[in-house]
Amino acid sequence: MTLDTALSVTDRLFHAALDPDAALKRLREATAGCEDGELFLEHRESESVGLDDGRIRSAAYDQSRGFGLRAVSGEAAGYAHSGEISEDALGRAAQTVRAVAQGRSGTLEVGPRATNARLYDDANPLLAMGFAEKTALLMELDAHARALDPRVVQVSASLSGEWQAVRIIRPDGKAVADIRPLVRFNVSVVVEQDGRRETGSFGAGGRHGYARVLEDGGWQRGVAEALRQALVNLESVPAPAGECDVVLGPGWPGILLHEAIGHGLEGDFNRKKTSAFAGLLGTRIAAPGVTVVDDGTIHGRRGSITVDDEGTPSGRTVMIEDGFLRGFIQDRQNARLMGVAPTGNGRRQSHAHIPMPRMTNTIMLGGAHDPGEIIASVKDGIYAVNFGGGQVDITSGKFVFSMSEAYRIQDGKVGAPVKGATLIGNGPDALTRIAMIGNDPGMDPGIGTCGKQGQGVPVGVGQPTLRMRGLTVGGTG
Repeated sequence: MTLDTALSVTDRLFHAALDPDAALKRLREATAGCEDGELFLEHRESESVGLDDGRIRSAAYDQSRGFGLRAVSGEAAGYAHSGEISEDALGRAAQTVRAVAQGRSGTLEVGPRATNARLYDDANPLLAMGFAEKTALLMELDAHARALDPRVVQVSASLSGEWQAVRIIRPDGKAVADIRPLVRFNVSVVVEQDGRRETGSFGAGGRHGYARVLEDGGWQRGVAEALRQALVNLESVPAPAGECDVVLGPGWPGILLHEAIGHGLEGDFNRKKTSAFAGLLGTRIAAPGVTVVDDGTIHGRRGSITVDDEGTPSGRTVMIEDGFLRGFIQDRQNARLMGVAPTGNGRRQSHAHIPMPRMTNTIMLGGAHDPGEIIASVKDGIYAVNFGGGQVDITSGKFVFSMSEAYRIQDGKVGAPVKGATLIGNGPDALTRIAMIGNDPGMDPGIGTCGKQGQGVPVGVGQPTLRMRGLTVGGTG
């Protein structure tokens, strides 16, 4: 998707309802005397189909349109939004937001450069499969899962997709646009044996069509993985509690990195000095060898964006390099106030939300150790393959995460699966406890959604196998 193509698509979507010259006039009225601001136009189509226990239980389709108008003056921002795209609605919004500049006088910031990067196709995934085809596939999936193992007693699965077209106009008259596809496939399997029930799940997705995750045996592999997890959990024993070494698997366990560390590296928390990392630029905050980047430019990934929601091209930001804190991810307002360049991380959930610094794909880079070598180095510990939910306090860095698939490590060998294990710690402290970094960096399968101040945006995470010294594990045994 080139900039010219995206602009052409959004021309057709928005300009029938809103004259470009009139829109620019209202935008300039709203941002007069301000340092920054933009008009964000959005068209979004979304759908979902869900199966549970052999029946289609839910089906939804939604189409929404609207704009968000923002004026930024110093640390203050005026914002108004509407689901009606018209000159009258925009005029009312302009009257509201321009109040932020009263008694102030600022110079308009130079707008972001344009980009012709192509990170995903512009095809609408909602048009690639009809409703009947989706429901037939989910019904086939249900039958397939039950045929694989007689212990399967319940199957849940869903397909969801969206197609978002955005156009961002700045007061200097420049405009950028982006067309963003997004799909997700999920399956969950419940098995029962001797009166005990356990669950396994699998999900995949990204900025592409359904074919990428469903065809060439994709959904069958997803069912097999969900069933494997469920059967592993049938054999699980109560997790031990106490302090021990923990080995994190590659890929999705990077959600721990995202939550416990990534949020603390967002520009707004550091400008306001509410992050545990505030004031530590240039100092060592992690073990040697630890390098963490936020990269929104990876083709087709769930967290990737050609441009952010302020019009800045996405980028690759090195936040931690060989253990030293090198930088934060920034939107335009916080970057200006901190005297640095924006990094392409100004994101918003929709036109009804104001942009703020948000992660895209947050990744720890690989190291030198073979994963087998890492596990063999642990005498008594836990091997965490997958994580479920978690909670993090941004100010203190304290976190609690549940492990959805984990095993005992004894004498350097992976042993019995454990159930009910939680990982308890502190993000800044955990960075210093990384003892070995694997040579197997991996990404999650495309299932992450990040929440911040009531807004959710799609993200990606990734990391190699890691050994961490002396973490606290909460258990049930």
